[in-house]
This record gives sequence, C-alpha cells and structure tokens, in this order.
Amino acid sequence: MVAETEFRYKQCLLIRADLKISCGKRCAQVAHAAIGAYEHAGKEERRAWLAEGQKKVVLKVPSLAALYELKVIAETQGISTSLIMDAGLTEVPPGTVTALGLGPARSEALDRVTGDLPLL
Repeated sequence: MVAETEFRYKQCLLIRADLKISCGKRCAQVAHAAIGAYEHAGKEERRAWLAEGQKKVVLKVPSLAALYELKVIAETQGISTSLIMDAGLTEVPPGTVTALGLGPARSEALDRVTGDLPLL
C-alpha cells in the first residue's frame, strides 16, 4: 500500500469555461497562470509548495465576471494571483482574459475561495 502525501500547499488554476478555445490553448493559458502566480507568491509559500511536490488543481469558471470576482476575493485573503490576457495571435482577440492563477498558498485558504468550482 502506498502512503498518501498530505499537501498543505497547492495552486489553483482557473480557466474560463465560456470561451471556445482548443484543449492546447487551455493548457497554455493555465501554464501561464501557474508561472505568474508562483512569481507573485511569498518566499515561504513557494518553498513549502516546491518541497511538497507542487500540487496543482485546474478548475472551470463560468464567466469573466466570476473570474474577476474570485481574483478580488483571493487578493483580499493575501493569496497571490496572476490574471492572464492572451496576445491574440491564434484563437481569441488580443487582450482576452483567459485564466487566473492562485497561489501557491495553504490548501484550506484556496478551498475557501475555489471550493465550489468544478474540475476542468
């Protein structure tokens, strides 16, 4: 039997479900969000998250308004954020907001912000 690791830290990566973009485009936007949010996180959160194995959860957000609302909520709780706007070279117009990265942060803090969102 394999012991399960307890992840005290994670990242939540949110992608807009209302955009009609390819799977590859979604993946790229989520990757941008992960790096951006990591760069804005505190040193302690980055260190702990890296040591645990870098848990990430990808979630769907129904709309642009919902994405902005979650960004504000996360920021008021001290969670690092990274809002992604696409360059518009392939599938969407320039400046289209596609994704939001949150954390790394304590899992329970992120769950308070994103706990009602469905997995991608």
